[in-house]
Amino acid sequence: MPAIHFFYISVDEIAFLEGMTIVYKNSIDLFFYVVGSAQENELMLMSVLNCLFDSLSHVLRKNVERRCLLDNMEGVFLVVDEIIDGGVILESDPQQVLQKVNYRADDNPLTEQSVAQVTHTAGQATLLQFI
Repeated sequence: MPAIHFFYISVDEIAFLEGMTIVYKNSIDLFFYVVGSAQENELMLMSVLNCLFDSLSHVLRKNVERRCLLDNMEGVFLVVDEIIDGGVILESDPQQVLQKVNYRADDNPLTEQSVAQVTHTAGQATLLQFI
């Protein structure tokens, strides 16, 4: 059984397991995880986690719970796509992420064009993995 070491940082937590650094946060009935190699900076991983959580909190209108998240999966995919691509951190500022996904709190969260862009990008990434 591998040793698991936990470090507590307010409501966020860091764990080291089998050569991986894991940062996570919970909200009501959800857990959010960001996993990196043992050499990865914990503060950078925490920055990505906070960006993800803050962006989703805005997209879900401060209602970060399982049912709301499942009802808005296309927005979740857009946010994750803007933060990380192929394991590379692209953005850690929630305001920049929200600007890139073209989200406005008083408008519809997604446009047809943004959903089509994500579908196209996901299709290309899947095709490249099989080649």
